[in-house]
Amino acid sequence: MFKLLAKLKNRRAVEELPGERYRLPGRKPNEIRDFREQAKNPPAPKRAESAVASVHRDELQGRLILHPDGYGFVVPDTPMPQLDGDVYIPRNAIEDAMHGDHVLAKIQRRGGVPGAERAEGRIVRILDRAHPTIVGLFRYGTHGNVVLPYDTRIQHEVVIPPGHELTPELAKKSGMSGLDERGLRGRRIPRLPELDGAVVNVELTRYPRGSAAPSGRVIEILGRPGELGVDTEIIIRKHHLPHLFSSDVLEEAELRAKPVSETERAGREDFRQLPIVTIDGETARDFDDAVYVERRPNGWHLQVHIADVAHYVRTATALDREARLRGTSVYFPDRAVPMLPEALSNGMCSLKPREDRLVMSALMEFDAAGNLKSSRMTAGVIRSAERMTYTDVNKVLEGDGEKSQRYSKLAHHFRAMKELALLLNARRNEHGSIDFDLPEPVIEFDEKQRMINIARSERNIAHRLIEEFMLAANRAVAGYLLKRGIESLHRVHEKPDARKVLEFEELARAFGYSLGVEDLHQREIVVRHGRVPAPAKPGRPDSHEHGRERGMRVALPGGELRITPQHYQRLIRKIVGKPEERILSYLMLRSLKQARYAADSLGHFALGFDEYTHFTSPIRRY
Repeated sequence: MFKLLAKLKNRRAVEELPGERYRLPGRKPNEIRDFREQAKNPPAPKRAESAVASVHRDELQGRLILHPDGYGFVVPDTPMPQLDGDVYIPRNAIEDAMHGDHVLAKIQRRGGVPGAERAEGRIVRILDRAHPTIVGLFRYGTHGNVVLPYDTRIQHEVVIPPGHELTPELAKKSGMSGLDERGLRGRRIPRLPELDGAVVNVELTRYPRGSAAPSGRVIEILGRPGELGVDTEIIIRKHHLPHLFSSDVLEEAELRAKPVSETERAGREDFRQLPIVTIDGETARDFDDAVYVERRPNGWHLQVHIADVAHYVRTATALDREARLRGTSVYFPDRAVPMLPEALSNGMCSLKPREDRLVMSALMEFDAAGNLKSSRMTAGVIRSAERMTYTDVNKVLEGDGEKSQRYSKLAHHFRAMKELALLLNARRNEHGSIDFDLPEPVIEFDEKQRMINIARSERNIAHRLIEEFMLAANRAVAGYLLKRGIESLHRVHEKPDARKVLEFEELARAFGYSLGVEDLHQREIVVRHGRVPAPAKPGRPDSHEHGRERGMRVALPGGELRITPQHYQRLIRKIVGKPEERILSYLMLRSLKQARYAADSLGHFALGFDEYTHFTSPIRRY
């Protein structure tokens, strides 16, 4: 028993107290008494005040986000009214948790004033591990083999026991195929050039415990650092992206991806005689939306057709489960990890020209000024007239002779699209819709897929056409669902936090600008801001945790925030073409909340819409 206690003490798994008593690290005597009392007399169950509340009001569940320096933050699963944001976890209170783990944390100190300081706590229990595997660099060592994680927020090296560095291929090459741990014991395993310094993916067989490091076995050798494509492989595994389809999923996709039959066309509205087109980038491989515009005596008729993915991906099938697990397609500069197998994403769910395709269609009627008058939704079948690119449509609209002649039958349709899109954009601007129009970087590759340049993406009027039509369709579908009381996920974007707006306002004033928000006054408070390290003492190497607190003054909003999208819109117009346009646009964007999905229609602040959803992009968004 004494030997066991000594080992636990050395591993810092227990702490010794006077009178030959022991406790878990970090536990205070009164906490242990509280715990014992609660075990004897459990409180009567109450109606849940919050999904994050656990045994005590001072405990919460959330995701642990670590910093490379060792400290971290727990982001609550559900916002807690008594907390302002996340909970700071000092380096010595992380325990055995790893970055990304789902944990139970105990709050040990709160801020007295909302927004004044971050609550501080410690990890009590690990509820769920985030990393079944870790990607890193394999290193041979005199005291054993290790893998150094690529993610610097993972604090532990992963120990690879003898023999566990051998993948099945390497074991066969080394003459050790089929040997278990007992068979490998005592054998000399040679150093393999394929492994030393290679990027590997490791399956964890043991997580960190006390002073014991995690251990694992190598399951993949991805290549050498700097080799073509290895960086993408690292990112895929670092974020645990599902990137391989099972045979069941592939077989089901092939079975479903049959040409449209007469039976499937029955009961659908037939749009095959209309000159409907897809408009995408030059490198696009799947085309999941198509459009058609028609000028009418009293206004405009717009059709937006979206691939009917739900016809092919039926609920609770292997395909559906895989798509739900992935959630989205993930795009890299040199490849994509699709949500659906290619038989569907690039096949029957791609609206290829001159081929019958099943769609869900949003049909909208606008008056002459671009105001939506009515809309209806229907299942349809189309036959795209042409696969257009943004570049070619723009050239037709600019009067390019060659392109105008080549697409002569469609040119007047493109001109009608441009006219309607400009009207829709004008109506959006009237309602305060914010348009930052920030160019995205485009990575260019040579024929060997080596990066040769990073350029700015160029947006032209053709991009505007599709953007306006997709926004109109998403808005119309949201209104259609709400009007009929159909439950659905909505895309919501709430009003920004007052503190974020105030922070941006202070930065904007440094450039001579202002959002012009009325009553955006502020108050100053003194808060704690870290610690000044204390002099190191024997037996206390972590002097930072014992230092005195450092004070600072911060500004907080002094009242209720009355802000509209027009405040942002007016400032954007003022900075167009100015040297500071790019930096202020990014800072404005950071002051806004992130858009999210919600069961309730809460409106979209940045777009200026009362209702909005995502009807479009079904191939890449579940």
